Amino acid sequence: MPLPALSAETRAENLRKAVAVRRERSELLDALKHGRLSLREVLERDDQTVGKMFAKRLLEGLPNIGKIRADQLMAELGISDRRRVRGLGARQRAKLLELFPHQR
Repeated sequence: MPLPALSAETRAENLRKAVAVRRERSELLDALKHGRLSLREVLERDDQTVGKMFAKRLLEGLPNIGKIRADQLMAELGISDRRRVRGLGARQRAKLLELFPHQR
């Protein structure tokens, strides 16, 4: 089944929404990296910006955590590379907070 054709207005609106979400996610990760937000504060947020973010990207947003260390942490915690933050279980969230208790 083909996707329905979208009008130019609908495409433009969807593009504006996508840009806004990317900007908000980028600002959130920057605040996390520079200590203006803690991991606990980010995990407690209940919005689409955090929920749809990949868990690996969240870990990479922590200070002094790069791609390799994020991969290692994901493997240690048994988190799939494609897992989104909203899909993390209570134990996985607790383990992350245990690993980064005073991160700010």
